[in-house]
Amino acid sequence: MTDPNACRATVLYTGRVQGVGFRYSVKSLAPGFDATGTVRNLTNGQVELVMEGEKEELEAFMQAVRDSGLGPMIRDESCHWSEATGELRGVEITR
Repeated sequence: MTDPNACRATVLYTGRVQGVGFRYSVKSLAPGFDATGTVRNLTNGQVELVMEGEKEELEAFMQAVRDSGLGPMIRDESCHWSEATGELRGVEITR
């Protein structure tokens, strides 16, 4: 059963986000937040981050990504909000 306050954010990052440790850096930020998710490279050169948790926590996590050393590598960020499914555990790098 999912937390009734939980939601899902699917974030697409564009820019110099592949081949620079972006996914590993995102994963290293995650322990500071109450969220679960996945981060992966897409074939079109973007990185996709899918996270679940309370909206304020996910927004804070996305801000932490922007404020980290990754910020200058991000040219564009788009976010789609949806209902949490409860299927994610931890924060994993996927392919």
